[in-house]
Amino acid sequence: MDKGLDIEGAGIVAVLHAGLHSKPDRLTTALGTVAALRAAGAPLRAVLAAVRETLSRLGLAPDWSAGERARAWLGVDSGRHLLTLADPAYPPLLAAIPAPPPVLYVDGDLSCLAAAQLAVVGSRQATVSARETAREFASRLAKAGLAITSGLAHGIDAAAHQGALDGGGRTLAVFGCGVDHIYPAANRALAASIREQGALVSEFPLGTRPVPAFFPRRNRIISGLALGTLVVEAALTSGSLVTARHALEQGREVFAMPGSVRNPLSRGCHALLRDGAALAESVDDILVDLPAFTRTQPLPTEAGAAENHGSGLVKLSAKQLAVYECCDFQPSGVDEIVDQCGLTAPEVSSILTALEMKGVVRAVTGGAYVRTGKIPA
Repeated sequence: MDKGLDIEGAGIVAVLHAGLHSKPDRLTTALGTVAALRAAGAPLRAVLAAVRETLSRLGLAPDWSAGERARAWLGVDSGRHLLTLADPAYPPLLAAIPAPPPVLYVDGDLSCLAAAQLAVVGSRQATVSARETAREFASRLAKAGLAITSGLAHGIDAAAHQGALDGGGRTLAVFGCGVDHIYPAANRALAASIREQGALVSEFPLGTRPVPAFFPRRNRIISGLALGTLVVEAALTSGSLVTARHALEQGREVFAMPGSVRNPLSRGCHALLRDGAALAESVDDILVDLPAFTRTQPLPTEAGAAENHGSGLVKLSAKQLAVYECCDFQPSGVDEIVDQCGLTAPEVSSILTALEMKGVVRAVTGGAYVRTGKIPA
């Protein structure tokens, strides 16, 4: 539990938070009043009376059970924390944004909040290629010393978290619900791993269920914790663009990864690039442009698939080149390749195996193939 707030104080904060989390200005004022009373040594009954009076003026009744839930949650594990803006452990970059969340629940390593972070976000329905690229970038960025922050959603978020874990680095998942409610449930095991190697974070009271209106609020925290935001793949209507807009408003860097012009999930990134976002074709594109970050370790020399565009030309036969040209960075099935190249299915299967051995394509889920980024001669 956070050392800056005792168990009694945490319960009082939780009661105010439960009633006023949708009114951050009033919540901040109420927390200040309670903190002043406690600092002056006011008896508990006076503090509780102030809580009751504050809420009653707004037509609200105190939910004392919220305090009990918070005390029980905090008491279970020393890795659980409840922070207010006044707490020294509150992340300084987040405190600097307009209207920072007055209260944060944190489950995991509290020191992660102050670490140099990069937000990595994108589509929930991301292509296989984009998920793998996000994972590769996150792994290498984590090895370079950045913590990776995202929202635990399917698609790019989950890939980014997993990449940071793969790289032995730290990662933070920001929730659009209570930190005790894992959403989506399918990412429960991933959330457990994140807690062990980073932290789960939420501005919502314990027990809060996910509601669509909560996710834009969540997105401002993702960008607010980080030095910059990388958008890997996003449609024009994607919530990831909301995160990018928050980052711009907060004075943070925005990076976007280009994609195929035929992929509608690339249009959001292309729009960001047209509007002045920094192009992210490699990890170094991010590291050299990221302010206030000093790499703690040398960048690994082995290049990920997304960064091999200019490496080692590979010589292909005419038939191999024909099959290769029918592949893309989006998955292509064998039948689709057969239809395009005019060769037989056995020929295509044999050639794909050879191309995979040469490292210019690779198999992905569903029996499809994608280019790796190596350039054939």
